[in-house]
Amino acid sequence: MTVDIVIEDPRWADLQPLADQACSAALTGAGLDPSDFEISVLACDDTRIAALNEDFRQKGQPTNVLSWPSDERGAMAEGDMPAPPQLPMDAELGDIAISYDTCAAEAAAAGKPFDHHVTHLMVHGTLHLLGFDHIRDGDAALMEGLETEILGKLDIPDPYL
Repeated sequence: MTVDIVIEDPRWADLQPLADQACSAALTGAGLDPSDFEISVLACDDTRIAALNEDFRQKGQPTNVLSWPSDERGAMAEGDMPAPPQLPMDAELGDIAISYDTCAAEAAAAGKPFDHHVTHLMVHGTLHLLGFDHIRDGDAALMEGLETEILGKLDIPDPYL
């Protein structure tokens, strides 16, 4: 698996090992072979992610993570699994942006280790690239359950408790 990271904020200097582990675990947890896929990550700050959030979601405030899948893979029926990527054309899964400021603030507010929170958000972003979502209740239950299972295998406690 390839996780290409563009570091805009130098506080993300140590992101590569976390991103590699989290993205690989998410793909494995979704029943896929990580070696087949590529993901691009923008490691930025709140100013940059707020601009991206405004441009793509019309929400002018910072957020923790944003994802842009290379293709629409979402499930048609609520609570169903998304369509798997079709290889080799879907090897490039898409892009993720993650903000240091929001991640650090959320981790501190929740009393969680920063690395655990970042790992959760990278798993979350990767699952979005695979078509998982949390807008509908059934989809949210599926996605959150899978995240919890993946993180548990990494010895990270359930982030939803």
